[in-house]
Parts: sequence; structure tokens; C-alpha cells
Amino acid sequence: MKNLTKLFDNLKLLYYEYDKYQNKFVKDKDCDKNISYKEFIKLTYELSKNQIQFFIDENGDLVISPKDNFFEHLKQRVKNINYDIKNRNKNIYILSDKNIKYAKNLPLINTKPILDKVDLENYDALIFTSKNAVIHLNSITNQWKKIPSYAISTQTAKQINKFGVKATFVGKEKHGDEFAYELIELLANKKVAYIGAKKIVSNLIDILNENNVSCEHIALYETICIEYEKKIDLPNDSIIIFSSPSTIDAFFKNVNWKNSFRAISIGKTTMKYFPENVNVSVADNTTLESCVQKALNLEK
Repeated sequence: MKNLTKLFDNLKLLYYEYDKYQNKFVKDKDCDKNISYKEFIKLTYELSKNQIQFFIDENGDLVISPKDNFFEHLKQRVKNINYDIKNRNKNIYILSDKNIKYAKNLPLINTKPILDKVDLENYDALIFTSKNAVIHLNSITNQWKKIPSYAISTQTAKQINKFGVKATFVGKEKHGDEFAYELIELLANKKVAYIGAKKIVSNLIDILNENNVSCEHIALYETICIEYEKKIDLPNDSIIIFSSPSTIDAFFKNVNWKNSFRAISIGKTTMKYFPENVNVSVADNTTLESCVQKALNLEK
């Protein structure tokens, strides 16, 4: 059988996430049906072409299974119920307000705009490494929609899609410096703008400028830490998901770290910013959904 993780990466799906622990492709329940249907056709065609058998469960997820009959569907339904009961009360925390099943929200950062206008006329392409950059840019101009967009990950590409634009390229490596190297050949001899926050945590701009890509930084916003009046006391054995270096700073300003805590880093760049005493695991993919999957399957 073909490696399903590799197949998922090659397809660059935005609205299905491969969960290797449950061996199924989990559908984004919040996406538009017409958009997800196109990916459904793409995914099922690829599975069939590789002679990988599957069926669709009651949640609309594609379950990899050698059999497709009533008993397999019933068995999967029971498995889904048990999985839900087992995980619904776990202390997994996301440090934002995004709702992900099985995770609790502990918002610790906000973004503050620092520009109210921008001229993009002279740029051949735009680079985005966060969905916040897309949101802030769209709030001040529609000019960006006419310029090719290059997104670091599926999460950023999904935000671009929400504004009616399809990303020209979605990164495979999903990490800042590696993403830059993916772009070198694609953007050779072009003038591009890196749209993002005031603080940059990768070497993306330097790498591009050193390799025949003229890249300028347009900082649209800054990240602000929410500081609570009292330190937050989380339960023992909590698992905390960190999606950026800013969330690490904000967390340690507001919460006393316990030795029983475990951390999930969304990617390699974020992982570099943890204190040495923190037990960190890296998610398999740079999405919050993948972070939660990792958290649910950590061994004690």
C-alpha cells in the first residue's frame, strides 16, 4: 500500500487532513460543500487509482479499510463513539479562539494593525506565512487579489480561498526557511512582497534576496500578548499547543509551567523558541488539527 502520509502531502489537500492514528482522511466540517466536493473527487480518484479501499463514515470522513460492508460501518461507528468518549474531556489547550474538536481555548495573543494603506502595484507576487497576514491585507485593499499569492501552508491557503482567491502555490515543507528555498526557482528575478507581522522569526527574506529574488517586507500588524491580572492555573498533565513563538512568550507570562505539562509545537521554527526544560513534540503537519491529533496520541 502506498504511504498515505506521502499521498496526502503530494495532493496538497486543503479541506481533508490525514489522521494516521485513526487511518482516515478527516473532512473539514466548516468548509463550503462545493469546495470540499472537488477535493473529495480528487482524493477518492487517487485512492482508487492506487487500489486503496475506503468507505465514508457517518461524519463524512474517508476511512481506509479493506472491506466496505454493513459490519465495517457499524464497527467504525462504535470506534468513533469510543474515540469521542475517550478524548472529549482531555485537557488540551489551544492558545487562540479557534475551535478544534477535543481542544479547549485559552486566548493569549491579539493582533494590532500598524498600516491602514499599502501600494502593491509594483510587485509580481505576494508571500504569506500566516492567515492573519491575509486577513489584515484584505481589510485595507482588494488590490492583492490580482497578484499571485504564495502560501506557506494549507491553513494560510484556506484563508486566501475564503476571500475568493486561489493560492498560486502552497508550500510542501511548511516551515519558514524551507519554504523560502521552495520559492527560489518559482520567483527567480521577480520583485515580491512578504506580507506579515512586524516581527519576523525566519530567514525567509534574506534567503530569497541572496538567491535572485527581490523580496521586501511589508509589516501590516504586530502581535500583542494578552496579560491576565492573575497567573492562570491549568490542571496537571495538561497538553498545550503552541502555534507561534508569540504564543510561547504569552504563555510563560500568564501561566506557571508544571513538570507534568507537555507541549505541542506546530512546526520546527516555533520549536526553536522553547525553554530547555519544556517537553516538546512537533505536530506531523502545520495545522492546529494536526497538533490536536498529536496531543490525543501522546504516550505518557
